[in-house]
Amino acid sequence: MKILIIGLGSIARKHINALQDLKLDIDIYALRSKLNSEIEEGIQNIYDIENLEISFDFAIISNPTHLHFEFIEKLAGLNIPLFIEKPAVHTLKGVDNLIELIESKQLVTYVACNLRFHPCLEYLKHKLSDENLKINEVNIYCGSYLPDWRPSVDFRKVYSANASMGGGVHLDLFHELDYSDWLFGIPNRSKSTLRNVSSLNIDAIDYANYILEYDTFTVNVILNYYRRKSKRIIEVLFDNESLEVDLVNNRILNDDNEVVFESPNFEVRNTYCFQLDYFISCLRNNIHPMNSFKESIEILKIIIKDE
Repeated sequence: MKILIIGLGSIARKHINALQDLKLDIDIYALRSKLNSEIEEGIQNIYDIENLEISFDFAIISNPTHLHFEFIEKLAGLNIPLFIEKPAVHTLKGVDNLIELIESKQLVTYVACNLRFHPCLEYLKHKLSDENLKINEVNIYCGSYLPDWRPSVDFRKVYSANASMGGGVHLDLFHELDYSDWLFGIPNRSKSTLRNVSSLNIDAIDYANYILEYDTFTVNVILNYYRRKSKRIIEVLFDNESLEVDLVNNRILNDDNEVVFESPNFEVRNTYCFQLDYFISCLRNNIHPMNSFKESIEILKIIIKDE
């Protein structure tokens, strides 16, 4: 199996490590922009995708978000299945033409939202599917401290802090809106507040609040870049019980603060293996995976409509 990597940053290396952990018979190629780029063990450099002599089984697009559109378009034109790091693109401009191109090629695409493979979210997904439960309210909160994300570099210079590079908490923490859709479906209506007025003093969005309206309940989503102690929870209020899903500590608590589910040995890095194994299985069995490019764009429309 031959795999092309677009972008060799930190997220690409997580995918590469996951591929290696799966112990597959693979050859990994990386598109490099400079002829003198370092040669890394287990990765072959290529410098041009216009005249490819290699037949790739799929490509992983993991370069900065503002460059995704260009490479999705190029690789779709070459009929290469696409594993796209979230968010798929940072703007809706021209996206309908891109969807049309992908559909005309009948191309397999998957937008990599690895938290769908978190055991706590899988537990909640099954509970919602298997039990006839009336939801009254959902509150989703994800806050963390951007300067701690990459402590070895100036956080103001990375893409997350720069709107022109596709940064912003609403795009970086795309997961929360993605798994909300996965669990509850696309809302009937949505409203949002997007701001960047915190002490971080960056030009990208550092606070986002979404209100998602469904027929019989409402989901409230709050995201930020400035919370010193990370917190990532989902609170689901049913008729007869409430659950708090703690995605940092990998457990679910009930109203009495009792643990109803936990996965103490789970690490988020495991989800990168799970989702690549899932995607490769879909390719091998000729199955269209969940969360295609087109499906993910429906979520992106909610995220950036009021930007």
